[in-house]
Amino acid sequence: MLALALTAGASGFTLYRIRSGDTLSAIAARYHTTVARLVALNHLRGNGNTIYAGSTLRVPRPAPKAKPTPVWKTVTSTYIVRPGDSLYAIAARQHVKPTVIAKRNHLPRSLMVIIGQRLAIPHRVRVTATTGRVPSGAHLFAGRAVPGPTAVASIIRSTARRWGIDERLALAIAWQESGFNQRWVSPTQAVGAMQIEPYTATFLSTYIVHRHLDVYDAHDNATAGVALLSVLLRETHGNRTKAIAGYYQGLASVQAHGMYRDTKSYVANVLALRNRF
Repeated sequence: MLALALTAGASGFTLYRIRSGDTLSAIAARYHTTVARLVALNHLRGNGNTIYAGSTLRVPRPAPKAKPTPVWKTVTSTYIVRPGDSLYAIAARQHVKPTVIAKRNHLPRSLMVIIGQRLAIPHRVRVTATTGRVPSGAHLFAGRAVPGPTAVASIIRSTARRWGIDERLALAIAWQESGFNQRWVSPTQAVGAMQIEPYTATFLSTYIVHRHLDVYDAHDNATAGVALLSVLLRETHGNRTKAIAGYYQGLASVQAHGMYRDTKSYVANVLALRNRF
């Protein structure tokens, strides 16, 4: 005989049809109540040891699950301007108003953007009040063999040597960005130890490395970060401080507006870390 839950109006209770093998304690557990309460609700004799299949019991109606309260947060991704880009084209692809991007990046009235410029793109993201977490791409590591911090540091060190880049500087940036955690995905979807945005990877793949870069792969992630650092050092004529600032804020922004307060802190931290490697 099957168990049935029958609606009992709006009283806050449901009628439950007892099936063969049921016990009062099992029913109480199923409906998140106690045996004593079921005995009282149904005027059962004794302690309710005797119940019969086919008869009905009044049981508490399950409380509806509270729906998570939708809230919105602003998270920022980074976009590197590519040849042929305009602010309006970038805004259309990012589903953000051009004026919002212009204001966030202190662009000139002409709204001109420069190839290689790192633009901060503010996004309104829906999250839940119960967790406060922004959707992450970390699940894309599923099924991959992801190296630990020591192995990641070794990969970055060897990659920097191949590119002729100061390996201590590359290690310092990676530690500042992620603590050598290849699995780390930021709320803005920057991936891995070098914290590479997908748009940055696309730019580097097309114009610098000339092959596809999978930023979820530790070797490709290191290649992307070191390649970007190489470009920044070349553009700043080897000025380490400006290159570090460019990695964080975007070189065009640094050149146009100087280093922001948080950029100065970032640079100081990276330089201090470099001396430890």
